[in-house]
Amino acid sequence: MTLLVLDTPELAQKYEDLGDKQFTHGKLLIADLAVKPGESVLDVGSGTGRLTEYVADIVGSQGVAVGIDPLPLRIDIAQQKLRPNLSFGIAPAEDLSQFADASFDVVYFNSVFHWLEDKHTALAEAARVLKPGGRLGISAASKERPHTLQGVVREVLSREPFNHYGEQGWDGPLFKLDVAETIALLNAAGFSVTSAEIKTFTDYFDAPQTVIDFSTSSSFGNFLGKLPAEAKHAAIEAIKIALEALHTPKGIELQRHVIFTIAVKN
Repeated sequence: MTLLVLDTPELAQKYEDLGDKQFTHGKLLIADLAVKPGESVLDVGSGTGRLTEYVADIVGSQGVAVGIDPLPLRIDIAQQKLRPNLSFGIAPAEDLSQFADASFDVVYFNSVFHWLEDKHTALAEAARVLKPGGRLGISAASKERPHTLQGVVREVLSREPFNHYGEQGWDGPLFKLDVAETIALLNAAGFSVTSAEIKTFTDYFDAPQTVIDFSTSSSFGNFLGKLPAEAKHAAIEAIKIALEALHTPKGIELQRHVIFTIAVKN
């Protein structure tokens, strides 16, 4: 998958350092899933494993928390968190063959589902490894309500000379869904959706460069990744100027709109 080839050790570590926002809304997803002591939980797209480690604390010594991610550099960082009830492995969401059928009480995708092109296969695998009545949780960027940053980036990329690059100026995950599409997809995959709602988060950043660093590391290098190097540098500088206009006394204010979906395996 070409989206995965741009990660670097520096980006992986930067994500570990700057991933508080996704970690925070991930904890809300875990609360919605009502994860309990003694349960077995699979974190699909676990990245550097911060949320998986949090889940391991919840399930306790009688439970199991497993994180998988297709990016080896992020799993290298996650492996530093190992304990008896916490493990990590390298695998894509579309291939969970290392796990037996009905292995988990809970499977979740936190800030990863919008990166998956083949969602049907990923959901089929999630359903396979879930026990009957097992719970599925998804937090994903909303197609119907783009993040503030996406609007800023699109405005900059609409200008000369960036508008000549067309699709190469891509500014975010390509595979986002709206709420209705998410529900339909889960129903088709054999799940019953119990809740699906958009939650809005207001974030504050100390400087434009921090926004760029977060966006680049959380997209494993794909933020403006298709622009030629010289155009990418110029676009980033223009985006940083636009972000300065959003400064408040608390910092640069940006909103994220995230679809939280909880479903049960039929």
